[in-house]
Amino acid sequence: MAAMEIDYPNGTSTGLHAHPRGQLLYAIAGVMIVRSTFGTWVVPPNRAVWLVADLDHDVRMVGDVKIRTLFIDDRHVPGLPEESCVLAVSPLLRELIVAAMSVPEDYAPDSRDARLMRLLLDELRQEPVLPLHLPMPRDLRVRLLCTELVAHPDAAATAQDWADKFGVTAKTIHRLFVQQTGLTFGQWRQQARLLHALERLARGDRIIDVALESGYASQSAFTAMFRKHFGLPPSVFYR
Repeated sequence: MAAMEIDYPNGTSTGLHAHPRGQLLYAIAGVMIVRSTFGTWVVPPNRAVWLVADLDHDVRMVGDVKIRTLFIDDRHVPGLPEESCVLAVSPLLRELIVAAMSVPEDYAPDSRDARLMRLLLDELRQEPVLPLHLPMPRDLRVRLLCTELVAHPDAAATAQDWADKFGVTAKTIHRLFVQQTGLTFGQWRQQARLLHALERLARGDRIIDVALESGYASQSAFTAMFRKHFGLPPSVFYR
């Protein structure tokens, strides 16, 4: 395992890149938007994103972001997620990640540093996966549809509207969504709207503005869906 800390100003993008080892990205401040061909992950503070080895990805910063990252050769470390995902970070895991920043890469296997890293891995294996991923389909037609939904989360077009545009049936649209993303059309659009809202809230936008621009008819409707999905109202999510 190797640790690295780096700070980025608001709006910075790393550009598309990959790592030969798995990577745990954790920000003690700021929000990370991670994109790959497989989808998008929104990573608020006090959460982390696990990226599998050799995944081409880009990280965009919302706010000034203070990243603490670990590179882990998951081929030799069992029990880690097999797919990229956002994870919860307990207070203990947070402190272990911060402490790991001072651990040299060539630490001795029987040292205090080694014990710290083993405990970190034990804690990492226990953390639950969070619903902060927006999977992207492979089918080019549905991928175009998804790109439009992300760009215009307040759009009201139905699956039937898109089916008419592509010359297929609405049943085909629904089938492709479930097959390639694991979500129905409605679930995918809802996830896209909520993740868009997370990014806007991280910028400090008013909740009512975020609600309307994310396709909700009112702030109360948005708050109810947000609480149902994330377990917290939007007013306290980033506190």
